[in-house]
Order: sequence, then C-alpha cells, then structure tokens
Amino acid sequence: MLLGEYNHTIDEKGRLIIPAKFRNDLGENVVICKGLEGCLFVYSQEEWESFVNELKSLPRMNKDARIFQRYFFGSANELTYDKQGRVLVPPSLRKDAGLEKEVTLVGVQDRVEIWDKDLWEERSEVSEEDLDAIADRMESIGIRI
Repeated sequence: MLLGEYNHTIDEKGRLIIPAKFRNDLGENVVICKGLEGCLFVYSQEEWESFVNELKSLPRMNKDARIFQRYFFGSANELTYDKQGRVLVPPSLRKDAGLEKEVTLVGVQDRVEIWDKDLWEERSEVSEEDLDAIADRMESIGIRI
C-alpha cells in the first residue's frame, strides 16, 4: 500500500526521484498520467491494468465515458527508473500539473500523486469542520471511520 508524503525537486531535464519506499511498492515499470484536481497519478503496472479494466467497462456510446477515457489514456506514459531511482516526467504532464521545481509526492493507497508543492500545501489544508462534513458524506456511502 502506498502511504506517506515526500518533498523532492524536478531537475532541469524533468527528472524526478521517486522515493525508494514508493519504488518498492510500485515495481520496475510505472504508468504516469494526468490526475484530478491539478496533480499527476503514478500507478504500478498491476494497478494501471486494474484501472484500465474499470474504464473498459464504461459504455462506449456514453459521451462522458469517452471524455473520461481520453483524459487518462491520452496523457498516459509508461516510465522506468534510471540508476538513481528517477523518472523523466514528460513535458506535457509537467505543464498540465504546473510542476516546475518543488514537488510533493503523496502515497494514496493504490497510486502516487505528484503535486506542485505550493498547490499541495493549499489543497491539503482541511478544516475540522470540513473534515466532519466529508466524514458524514462518506458514512452515507457506507464508509465508517
């Protein structure tokens, strides 16, 4: 399971060190794609295949399903690590997520999210009141803490 938060930098060539803990859990080959809310998603090959299978089940004639599939598949790239544990984040994905130098990598159970550090700090701030409201909505769909 992918857990934790790590701060790193992207070098001038677009290379990013993936923390060893994440590399061990992700495996040798990963898939990176646009994420939601302004980040990038990184999946292990196994988790990517699971996600692909979920997307395959969407009805082809549904416009929202086609847009959703294009969004993820059109931005997806398979990556491997170099000897220093780095991946080359494609320029288009760096631009989409606003990644320039300082980034935060966050383990979110089945994937790693890559955020611009400032955006992560802004988005990860949740008030106790907001968290209570979110917890209530989660309980309404069967998730209990």
